Amino acid sequence: MSRRGLTRPLIRAAMLTTVGLMALSGCGGDETGPRLELSAALPDAPSDGTVLRIGDPATQVALEESGLIDDLDVDVEWADITGGPKTLEAFRADAIDIGSVADIPPLFAHWTGTDVRIVAARETVDPETHPTYELGVAPGVDVTSIEDLKGKKIAYSPGQAQGALVLNVLREAGLTQDDVELVEMQSVDDAFSVALAGKQVDVAPLGQTLAKTYLAKYERDGASTIDPGVRDDAWTLYAPTTVLEDADKAAAIKEYVGLWAEAQQWISDHPDEFAQAFYVDHEGLSPEDAAYVVEALGKYTVPTSWDEFITRHQQTVDTLVEAQDQEPLDVKTLYDRRFEKAIAATLEGSS
Repeated sequence: MSRRGLTRPLIRAAMLTTVGLMALSGCGGDETGPRLELSAALPDAPSDGTVLRIGDPATQVALEESGLIDDLDVDVEWADITGGPKTLEAFRADAIDIGSVADIPPLFAHWTGTDVRIVAARETVDPETHPTYELGVAPGVDVTSIEDLKGKKIAYSPGQAQGALVLNVLREAGLTQDDVELVEMQSVDDAFSVALAGKQVDVAPLGQTLAKTYLAKYERDGASTIDPGVRDDAWTLYAPTTVLEDADKAAAIKEYVGLWAEAQQWISDHPDEFAQAFYVDHEGLSPEDAAYVVEALGKYTVPTSWDEFITRHQQTVDTLVEAQDQEPLDVKTLYDRRFEKAIAATLEGSS
């Protein structure tokens, strides 16, 4: 297994946890570069010594395993942080500069007062047959289709992708929030699967990794999962605008998003290697479960034009505005399309 990136002097791993965010919030953030207007062209390269603090463990592993990390010429501190709540907490603690999340966390960052911009987008090649989430069903609960959700208690995380998924599933099933009982909780770590196992809820959206481990533990007790039947594959990188207004940080992110895009392609082209390196070695799954998750998620693609991605994102925004009484938002204002051009240039140059 290649770990070339770990020996390079410019790459430093800072494995941050939620507990250590406040203590480490100053790391890499004390020095700032020249101010850059959000409308200005991105600089070609950051100043020497610029540190980019990244919460994106899956891409870290892909870069290390593929050797692409050797092409990363900025000084990086990696944070073992994933998910909307933890990433937003890290932004607010000034512990990371850029995070990897689905399409809902940037919206709730905006709606709760943290100014952010989306700097990269990813989707699945075949989202209909490779959903990101499954609906976990508690042991003994009779749910075999989304129409069976009527009258059920459903785990609901308003500020995360899982929350939007629930709303979209209800719409697809011809149901409203009044037809079910939404039990609000954050989907952090295995909170949803624990709630299912304890029968605190009847149904909860589970990412493929959690769905596999949930069934391994509780299927013999009657637990099950069903396909949500709606598209759920949007993924983004986003950053606080204060980071993007730092010319050196913006230049560092420009370089990172290009390699990030190449890493997503590598993941798709090397599923067995990624399954072992990330899901087995990093996440602790068995080789069999890791292979299942990689197959279930399918291949990724990074669009070089964001037009269709943004259109679908606006539809999600409109759903949340209606269902949650959120402030109307033109989602285009959250996208920093300077990075769209940088990603396109990288992918076109590597093809």
